[in-house]
Amino acid sequence: MAANDRAATSGKSGGGSSRTEALMRASLSAVAPGMALRDGLERILRGNTGGLIVLGMDKTVESMCTGGFVMDVEFTSTRLRELCKLDGALIVDKDITKILRAGVQLVPDASIHTDETGTRHRTADRVSKQCGFPVVSVSQSMRLIALYVDGERRVLEESAAILSRANQALATLERYKLRLDEVAGTLSALEIEDLVTVRDVSAVAQRLEMVRRIATEIAEYVVELGTDGRLLSLQLDELIAGVEPERELVVRDYVPEPTAKRSRTVAEALTELDALAHGELLELPTVARALGYSGSPETLDSAVSPRGYRLLAKVPRLPGAIIERLVEHFGGLQKLLAASVDDLQTVDGVGEARARSVREGLSRLAESSILERYV
Repeated sequence: MAANDRAATSGKSGGGSSRTEALMRASLSAVAPGMALRDGLERILRGNTGGLIVLGMDKTVESMCTGGFVMDVEFTSTRLRELCKLDGALIVDKDITKILRAGVQLVPDASIHTDETGTRHRTADRVSKQCGFPVVSVSQSMRLIALYVDGERRVLEESAAILSRANQALATLERYKLRLDEVAGTLSALEIEDLVTVRDVSAVAQRLEMVRRIATEIAEYVVELGTDGRLLSLQLDELIAGVEPERELVVRDYVPEPTAKRSRTVAEALTELDALAHGELLELPTVARALGYSGSPETLDSAVSPRGYRLLAKVPRLPGAIIERLVEHFGGLQKLLAASVDDLQTVDGVGEARARSVREGLSRLAESSILERYV
């Protein structure tokens, strides 16, 4: 799946699918390269045998079990390999520290729908749906490992294949982040000059959301790669540092004031942005509507003024509570930029030293933003 296509769907999920995604992520982490379970599964493949492993045990799982042996022994990859030589399934505890049963025949509810065809895969799918635990199926004939989680199936791939796609996504993220830095720098300069339009704000919100979604996809690759994804994780952390706070600050700066006809809170705007499909995210009018504006061509070119959260957050060692008080007291960035040290000291909690720090910090930000824009 292409980077932006796969990432575009990451934010569109209800409560049930969010639970499934979290469970799938945890399960992928358990079977990632470097984990004992993954080592055992690869041993099964190399030994040209199959396997069916349920990752959890409760009364529902017990009711599906017939035959086999009660083991209750420490989990090791070699034991997993040897016990899978027996006919039947293995049951391990949810923490994958013990093998509880081996050689078990699983009899799930036959009325549970499944699209799988092979006996082992059909059983794995139905057991996963019935008990809610992840189930791993190792196919001897197809030489693949499939993970079943809450009705979803994921085939585990070699690290090299995942790394290839992850590096493509990382290259895309680097390009998007570069473009984000450009439009964010332009927005800062326009804020200083009080020339911001809804179009400018929507462009920054759009790029922030794109970067965030691709980063979410790469984070999934990191989980799948396990120990092989450490370098990728470091690169990802460096690229997206500050993106999530910046996204919220932009919305806090520009979400429209509530009116009788229209009201949009910061949380609602963030949720609306998160829910946009990939095609919708590419349209600035749609992004503007998610922020709380009408999205018409006239609205896109209308002037807006920031409250000042975003630039104040760039002032070193300025607590969030003080930023709130400054914005509440002055009401907008332009008044903050025009405020003297004495004016700033009238805000509760802002002494002379902090007032000078704010004044000098805003002045430096204003100067550097203008220089970056015109030099």
